[in-house]
Amino acid sequence: MKSPIDPPSTPVAETTAHHHGSEATHAPRDWRYVSGLSLAALGIVYGDIGTSPLYALRESFLEEHGVAASAANVLGVLSMIFWALVLVISIKYLAFILRADNRGEGGILALTSLITPGHAPRRGRWGLIVLGLFGTALLYGDGMLTPAVSVLSAVEGLKVVTPTFEPYVVPITIGILTLLFLVQSRGTGAVGRVFGPLTLVWFVVLASLGVWQIARAPEVLAAISPLHAVHFFRTNGWHAFLVLGSVFLVVTGGEALYADMGHFGRRPIRIAWFVVVLPALLLNYFGQGALVLRDSAAIANPFYRMAPSWALIPLVGLATMATVIASQALISGAFSLTLQAVQLGYSPRMRIDHTSAKERGQIYVPAVNWMLMVSCIALVLGFRTSSALAAAYGIAVTTTMTITTVLFYFVARERWQWHPMAAGVVTGVFLVVDVAFWSANLLKIPHGGWFPLVVGAIIFTLLVTWKRGRQILRKRLRESAPERTEFLTTLMAHPPQRVAGTAVFMYGSSQQAPPALLHNLKHNKVLHERVVFLIVRTEEVPFVSDEERTSVTALEHGMWQVDLRYGFMDAIDIPAALASVQSDTLRFKPLDTTYFLGRETLIATGRPGMALWRERLFALMSRNAQTATAYFRLPPNRVAELGAQVEI
Repeated sequence: MKSPIDPPSTPVAETTAHHHGSEATHAPRDWRYVSGLSLAALGIVYGDIGTSPLYALRESFLEEHGVAASAANVLGVLSMIFWALVLVISIKYLAFILRADNRGEGGILALTSLITPGHAPRRGRWGLIVLGLFGTALLYGDGMLTPAVSVLSAVEGLKVVTPTFEPYVVPITIGILTLLFLVQSRGTGAVGRVFGPLTLVWFVVLASLGVWQIARAPEVLAAISPLHAVHFFRTNGWHAFLVLGSVFLVVTGGEALYADMGHFGRRPIRIAWFVVVLPALLLNYFGQGALVLRDSAAIANPFYRMAPSWALIPLVGLATMATVIASQALISGAFSLTLQAVQLGYSPRMRIDHTSAKERGQIYVPAVNWMLMVSCIALVLGFRTSSALAAAYGIAVTTTMTITTVLFYFVARERWQWHPMAAGVVTGVFLVVDVAFWSANLLKIPHGGWFPLVVGAIIFTLLVTWKRGRQILRKRLRESAPERTEFLTTLMAHPPQRVAGTAVFMYGSSQQAPPALLHNLKHNKVLHERVVFLIVRTEEVPFVSDEERTSVTALEHGMWQVDLRYGFMDAIDIPAALASVQSDTLRFKPLDTTYFLGRETLIATGRPGMALWRERLFALMSRNAQTATAYFRLPPNRVAELGAQVEI
């Protein structure tokens, strides 16, 4: 039996992989190296949670919550903020959840992939996978809300400078968001280098503002005692529960923290949190509380009112840059999530550009970029203020956090072999906190919280429809395809004419004859002198090394079986992989190789499988998917597509 504090023994949890290349895994763990990664992590990992002080405390004392900004209530809310940051981020995510990595990669989709479909027949494992997919889908709704609420809350600081700026807040916000999305296609490499130092300046300013205010009302530090939170609930009852939904805003970056783990590894993320982020956040929140203790009217915008008047304009500029960095991290996370979904077979193929030749984690997905841009701008135009947006913010994140805790239990039990009691106690404590926040956020649904849920439901429907549709399509193709060994034996008994060159037939099974081969023989009545059956497999690990990428098996009659393995974060390039094949009898010459692909036209029918509307949706998604030629980076002038109609 293992205790919860023992490190996991499974290689899956021990391995540390980084988007910064394999060097990150083997580089000496000296202080300079770890410090550099920790600094970089500030901008990417902690941008979201680092901008919460702009609005979190203010939202806790909204008029509709019915809680006055009295001294006792301020101390009670600060106590909840303190313990939320300690329990949810410091303990749950940094001490436990970060251990549940899939060979270095984090995030709910990577966590879900640890609970493999191979276990589906027992104990309803597919239910857990569906749960993980729903949590993944909700992150897209969060990805639309976060840039909108963050940038808008920063720009609203102009109203504190002078009310004259009020009519320009929304147009300026839309301009900043539009520019942010327009530059995505250029990649984030150059900008990313300044993210860490800029975010460090932001956290230093947060801490400085807080210290200045705390020095003027040091009694605010009493809020560290959880007794103030208990007293707050006893005094305010139902209204305290309403406030809990706003207090959750201080930890909304927790899931993003987990998702970005693959960039840096656990140690730099933990160092950045405990050395810089947590002290700065606590000092700033307590500083805002100290200000409100002295002047309850400051609750209208406590963050900006902490600053002296001469510093307001520079503070608005710095806050805007910090929220842009936070938004960039979330946009990059959405791109990464999409790549994982495509590779794991939950999403149709789509155009994915790799914007850096050196950093394999830097990608750009045009379809996702424009969807996020239109959604963010529409949200700003529709809600107009960050307070209105904050009312819609939180339900998606807290649902995903709760799902992460449930999945963590099964990883702890089965991957790490924890005793059921140990796993149950740890996840039980986390679930109590998660469910409390989740329940409070349910009250936001009528006030805009429905938006991320609707977005999540739509994307979840697309994910499961595509996955199920591909399963049905493979089944239909297997029904009509003969067994390969038997077919080739019959074929070579009366062999067709052989022609010069290499033919590569891509198909997902080594048991059946590829439909493209059947159509080629039917229409062209020839067979190339070298025939390669190619299978591309996506493993449920983030990366596959070049040494493990390719396996070649020689068959009879000038035929070979080639398997290519990729991780769900790898870039797929079939010609490059085939060029690396080292075999005495098989060489791939680009101008001598033809790729034969099947192209199915799908027809929705009443056959068992999916509801008719889902079959039509699957057919529509299939028609609009990126071509296999582009996705696999095949040379277009060396591809032959052979079509067929398939009833699903």
